[in-house]
Amino acid sequence: MRMFMATLSTETNTFSTMPTAMSGFEAYFLHHGTATQVPPNLMTEALHVWRARAEELGWEVVESLAAIAEPAGRTTADCYAALIGEILSDLEEVPDTDVILLQLHGAMVAEGLDDCEGDLLRRIRKLCPKAVIGVSLDQHCHLTQKMLENSNLMLCFKEYPHDDATQRALELFDLARRTHAGEIRPVMRMQDCRMVNLYLTKTGAMRGFVDHMQELESKPGVLSVSLAHGFPWADVPDVGARSLVITNNDPALAEREAKRVAHAFFDKRHDYACAPIPMNTALDMAKNTTSATVVIADMGDNSGGGAPGDATFLLSAMLDRGFANFASGIYWDPMAVRLCQDAGEGASLNLRFGGKTCSDSGAPIDLPVKIMRIRSGLGQHLGKGREPLGTLVWLRAKGDIDILINDLRTQVYHPEAFEQMGVKLSEKSIIAVKSLFHFYGPFSKIASRILQVATPGGTMPVFDNIAYTHCPVYWPKVEDPFEALV
Repeated sequence: MRMFMATLSTETNTFSTMPTAMSGFEAYFLHHGTATQVPPNLMTEALHVWRARAEELGWEVVESLAAIAEPAGRTTADCYAALIGEILSDLEEVPDTDVILLQLHGAMVAEGLDDCEGDLLRRIRKLCPKAVIGVSLDQHCHLTQKMLENSNLMLCFKEYPHDDATQRALELFDLARRTHAGEIRPVMRMQDCRMVNLYLTKTGAMRGFVDHMQELESKPGVLSVSLAHGFPWADVPDVGARSLVITNNDPALAEREAKRVAHAFFDKRHDYACAPIPMNTALDMAKNTTSATVVIADMGDNSGGGAPGDATFLLSAMLDRGFANFASGIYWDPMAVRLCQDAGEGASLNLRFGGKTCSDSGAPIDLPVKIMRIRSGLGQHLGKGREPLGTLVWLRAKGDIDILINDLRTQVYHPEAFEQMGVKLSEKSIIAVKSLFHFYGPFSKIASRILQVATPGGTMPVFDNIAYTHCPVYWPKVEDPFEALV
């Protein structure tokens, strides 16, 4: 038995002016067949799991490319060709591969190509027509018919924040093993929910919906149930939420259950969707809170969704209102980091930072600061994986204001991003983090209150007026898009 595995992951914000080039993969994570020789991150957890399981069974493992870039605009054509070219070249050397397992994001868009994952899978299927092809996806993917037609098994993370990568990797491996052994004959069907939004699974109604999906998997004949949340900031034909059900050689059951899951999700769309707070309202709430630490999520500038990561709208508003004793970050500004490195720890200077990349960044901040600490090589946990932070700089401004800047675009996942630099979050009245939801679990342990805020920026979470050209009819732009399309 031979198993081939690879990772290709980036999430494309087609409205972003920042191209995704090879430099983005090189800066974040790029390993040529050696990803399992270094500690895992979210998108390589599966590779570690698959290698361990395969070797337990005595399978030969062929490990190919692991390439991950922080989300931005469309991947350049040359970069995409080089990345899939390496995977296909490695696969050509082992054409008799029995099982192919891939950790893909599912929302990668390149110049001239809206469905990168579907294109890659089509090419892989052409090379290995008899192999069992299994795919694990980030749930913020665009599920397409081409992806399903060119794979045997496909499933999504169930949790957002994504802390179930290992569970999904184990699930996919087991289904692939059973498929190759002839124990099961998987059939996949999906259903469009016609919904565009964000859905936090850790609390409220969405927690119950995830539990419901897992219960359905115990139903006779049902092998897997997924809900692809979709990635909102992509103008592609397959944007939006979709249900996906795999059954054991029962297409009618797969079709029926996929429709049932999609309709159940749509029927309670108002309960499941994210309801962020307007920025000024949130700042009023934070100002009037007398309890312990309040966490404010700067959702509009989440680099994990392709925003620049240097937007200053929230920070400017907090400074204008006279907020003090707060922490804020992480601001992507390689130029400011370089200036701080030149000045050195302990130096004081008037620093201009943020507001550099595009109109979604706002205006630069000019602030007298002291450079408290500079560190490189640190990381922060996202589930079991550890994500890089680049070079971090801790700045302190008047009023016990602590700010983190760095030279690697990344969102905030964990309090350790601040605390390992020396920032004592327990002493702060407010912590403003550039993130959508991935921070939620770890920060909920130290916060008295979390405010999800609709700040301006490249990922501003307002979904009723996105400038789509391919998907003009969806909820919440239209209350009932199914009826509107009749």
